[in-house]
This record gives sequence, C-alpha cells and structure tokens, in this order.
Amino acid sequence: MKLDMQGRNALITGGSLGIGRAIALRFLESGANVAIVARKAETLEEAKVTLEKAITDLDGTAAIGKVVTVSADVATSEGCTRAYEEASKAFGQIDVLVNNAGTSKRGDFETITDEVWQADLDLKLFGAIRLARQVFPGMKERRWGRIINVLNTGAKAPPASGAPTAVSRAAGMALTKVLAGEGAPHNVLVNALMVGRIESDQWVRRHAIEDKGRSMGDFYDEMGGIIPMGRVGTAQEFANVACFLASDGGSYVTGTAINVDGGMCPVV
Repeated sequence: MKLDMQGRNALITGGSLGIGRAIALRFLESGANVAIVARKAETLEEAKVTLEKAITDLDGTAAIGKVVTVSADVATSEGCTRAYEEASKAFGQIDVLVNNAGTSKRGDFETITDEVWQADLDLKLFGAIRLARQVFPGMKERRWGRIINVLNTGAKAPPASGAPTAVSRAAGMALTKVLAGEGAPHNVLVNALMVGRIESDQWVRRHAIEDKGRSMGDFYDEMGGIIPMGRVGTAQEFANVACFLASDGGSYVTGTAINVDGGMCPVV
C-alpha cells in the first residue's frame, strides 16, 4: 500500500533521534512537511541534515516534504507553545501531531521522589496535553487531523518497578481515548502506538553502561530472545505503522492503542 501524505504538515516531538527521527523520515518519504522538536539545537541540526540527505537520495518522482527544526522543551508550557507556534509559522497549519518525547524512567516505588514523578508527568503527559490542546481547534475546524501518542506496552501491562513511566504512559492511553471520542465527529483521529523492544538510542546508551563485552548486535540478539518473533524491532517498522495512521489509509481507525512489539505484550 502506498501511503500518501502530500500536503500534510506534521509536528513530531522527540524528533531528532531514534523512533521520532524514523517517523519523520517515513512522513517525508510520503510527501509530508515535518517539524521535528527536541531540546538540543545541535542534535536537531544533525538530524535535519541526515533527513534531507536521505530524501534527496531517494529515487523516483514522488513529492518530498520540507524539514524544519524547533528547539524547545515540551516538558514546559512555554516549550509547547514555542513548538506549536514555530511549526505553524513554518507551515501555516498542523495536520498531524506525534507526541513522542520521553525516555524510560523506572525504579522501585519507594525510591521515587515527588520531583521525579513531576518531571515524568510534565514531559510525557502534560506535553501531550498541551500540544493536543493547541492543535485540536484547527483540526476540528478543517475537519481533518491526526494525533498519535507514542506510549509503551507498560501502559497496558505495568510491571513491578515500572513507575513512573508505566503510570505516565497509562494516563496517556486514557488521554488518547478521551481525545478520540471528542475528535471523531470532526474527523480528528487519535490513536496510541505502544513501543515494545525497538532499536533506539535509548538501548545504545544502556548498552554502553551494561555491555559486559557484548557487541550492540549481541545485545539486541539477547533482548530478542524473550520476544515471540525472536528479534528486536526496528525504528522503521514502528514508523511504518505511524505513517499508516497519519495518512488517509487509516481513515477509519481511532481510539486504539496498537502494540508494535513483536507479540511481547500479554495484553491485546
């Protein structure tokens, strides 16, 4: 299936690395314009160069989108406003919002301080709330919009020592359902994608701490041993599902939380 996003404008938080960058590339390949948002300007610039080179090297005559960068901290109200306003200024309107910012944060419940709880909720939940609140009116008025909340499978099956992330992500799943119900009459579709074990910079950083002499490939192979499909997923595979939901191909899908995890999550 060819997924066409020509003429659409997307804002992707956490868009400079890993899954966010892969989603940005997949959207660009489908013709969308993309604003990638992250805190570090230098990382954003490197991502922009990489993305522009990737789409320039593509064969064929399909329309290719434009990349802009926004340096903002979406854990703050000011950062969310800046991300929305700069992306809107660049493109005129936002048709697709991907709330992807955030990394895994977990620990034993009794050790988690109020400050850690608040920081996790600010980034993973309130960032999504604030950005959705800004894009929602325009999407409703135009009767076309897509919001994708990138969560993780711990939101459905919270593990021991999985807080605060599992709790923040579970709240994000509830937010998805609320927004889907309100957006459906206006053709604003809202879904969640649940991350399983996907190749990303997060795992590269963990490998650097825990490598024990293993190569990155061996590290991923060991992780894949507990997954029914027998391997870790790629960021591109995750991005393919996001592109389907963001395109007209997913025009009758809303209010869902789709596991992209190779069958690992025990909950449908």
